[in-house]
Amino acid sequence: MTALRFVVVLAAGLACGCSALTPYPTYPADPVAGHPDPRQRVAVCFNALKTPPETVQQTAQAECYGDTVAERIDTDYVLDFCPLALPGRATFACTPKK
Repeated sequence: MTALRFVVVLAAGLACGCSALTPYPTYPADPVAGHPDPRQRVAVCFNALKTPPETVQQTAQAECYGDTVAERIDTDYVLDFCPLALPGRATFACTPKK
């Protein structure tokens, strides 16, 4: 019975494995202490081995408000806000277009 449960869980994991690596928005990293930044900050969880940088950029751009451009300002792998399958967190600042 335990082997059957393992097979069912493994099959379910494989079935949704493709969507498990899709980057998604998360909480951005806090600004550096003593250096306030008034720009909107957004962040994206991603897998550095599977996610093209363009896809991470597009996901962040979709989160920025108004006429702004998402500029990548930080990347971390702390795993506080992103799961093990998407361990990277890219933080972006939404900068007004020039």
